[in-house]
Amino acid sequence: MKTQLEQARGGVVTPEMRRVAEKERVSAEVIRAELAAGRLVIPANRLHLAGVGVPDAAGVSCGGVKLDAVGIGRSVTTKINANIGASPVSSCKEHELLKLQWAVKFGADAVMDLSTGGDLDATRQFLIANSTVPIGTVPMYSMIVAKPVEELTYADMLAAIEKQAAQGVDFFTIHAGILRRHLEPAMRRKLGIVSRGGSLLAKWMLHTGRENPMYEMFDEISAVLRQYDVSYSLGDGLRPGCLADASDEAQFGELDVLGELVHRARASGVQTMVEGPGHVPYDQIEMNMTRQREVCDGAPFYVLGPIVTDMFPGYDHITSTIGATAAAYHGASFLCYVTPSEHLALPRPEDVKQGCIAYKIAAHAADVARKLPGARERDDAISDARARFDWPAQFELAFDGEQAREIRGRDKVGEEDYCSMCGRSWCAVRLSNEIKAGVGKGSSQ
Repeated sequence: MKTQLEQARGGVVTPEMRRVAEKERVSAEVIRAELAAGRLVIPANRLHLAGVGVPDAAGVSCGGVKLDAVGIGRSVTTKINANIGASPVSSCKEHELLKLQWAVKFGADAVMDLSTGGDLDATRQFLIANSTVPIGTVPMYSMIVAKPVEELTYADMLAAIEKQAAQGVDFFTIHAGILRRHLEPAMRRKLGIVSRGGSLLAKWMLHTGRENPMYEMFDEISAVLRQYDVSYSLGDGLRPGCLADASDEAQFGELDVLGELVHRARASGVQTMVEGPGHVPYDQIEMNMTRQREVCDGAPFYVLGPIVTDMFPGYDHITSTIGATAAAYHGASFLCYVTPSEHLALPRPEDVKQGCIAYKIAAHAADVARKLPGARERDDAISDARARFDWPAQFELAFDGEQAREIRGRDKVGEEDYCSMCGRSWCAVRLSNEIKAGVGKGSSQ
C-alpha cells in the first residue's frame, strides 16, 4: 500500500487530503501538491486511521477512536503539539489520558507521549486508542527500559521502532542527525546536550566507538515507517539548551545532516518534518528559520519554543511563546508547546492547559500576520460583539469562553454596556457608540 506522500506524487487525492483541505479551507489539489513536494505532512498511521484499539484480556482489540487527519506545513494554519507522558516518579495511563483530553480541548493539534515510567507499551496503546489527533513518540525512550543504552543492538532498536509503528503511532522523533563528529563541539557548550534522545545516543556512540545507529540504519527505519505510513520528525539532538549555546557549530552541523536525511526519507516514500531549537535569542530566530528551510528543502519545521530568555523558570510558557510567534511568522509550521513546569517538573493537567493556550495564541497571531484565508474572522467578529456589548457572543467567540465569563462575572455587572474597569460613565466604547450615533445623525441633516 502506498503512503500519503507516494499517492500525492502519483496525483491521487486521498480522503485524508480532502479532510485537511476541508478544515483549512483550501482546495484538495493544493494539499496534494504541497504534500507531493514535501512541504506538507499528514501524520496518519494506517492503523490509527482505522481506529486501532487496546487488546483485552484475550488479546482481542477493543475498538479505538479514529484519527482526524491534520495537515502540517506553511500552506496551512500553524499547528501546535502538546508533550505529555508518565515519568518514573509520577503519573499513570489514566492521568495521561486526562492530559490528552485537556490538550485537545485547549487547542493541541497533535500530542507526543514521552513516557519514561510505568508500563510504556500499555500507556502508548491506551492514548492512541483514545486520540482523534496524531500521536507521536520518541522510540528511543522505550528501548532503555529492558537494558542500559550501552547494551542496545541495532536489532533491539529496529524492533522497538517496528513495535510502536504496529501500535498505531503517527510520527516518530528519530535523532539520526547527531554524529560522532558533532560530540566534541557539543561538549564545548555551556549546557552540552540537553536532548534526552540525543544524550542517550551520544553515550552509546562513546561506549561502542561506532557511528549513530539511527543514521547507520536510516534506510531500514524508513522501510518500517513506510509500511505503516508513519511520518518522520527528524530530531534535533543538539538543540541549544540555553541562549549561550544557540546557533553554534554543533547545532548547524546536525542540521546539515538532517537536510541530507530529508531527501533520503522522501526517496523512501516517507513523509518528513524536521525539529529545531530550543533556546534562541530573539534576534537569531528569523535566521534559524530561514536556514532550516533552505537546508531541509522546505520540509515542515517543528520547533520547541524557541525560549528567548533563560531567567524566568516557572514562566517559560510565556518566554517561549514570544519566540514561537516569531518562529511561526518566519518559517515554522509546527510549534511544540512549553508549559510553566518546563525545566522544573512533570507537567500537570493545568500546566498542559496553560501551555496549549499560550501556544494557540502564538500560532494564531502568526497566522493573522501571515494573512492566511479566514485567520482573522473570529477576531473581527468578537470586535463587533464588543462594540455592541453583546457579552454572550463575546463568550461564544472567545477561545476560552469559560474563563472570560468567569472574569466578567466577578463584579456582577450583568449585561450592562460597560465593564468594571471603567464603569458606565468612563466607558470609552459606550461613549464612542454615542459619538458615532451623533456623527451619523449630524451627517444626515
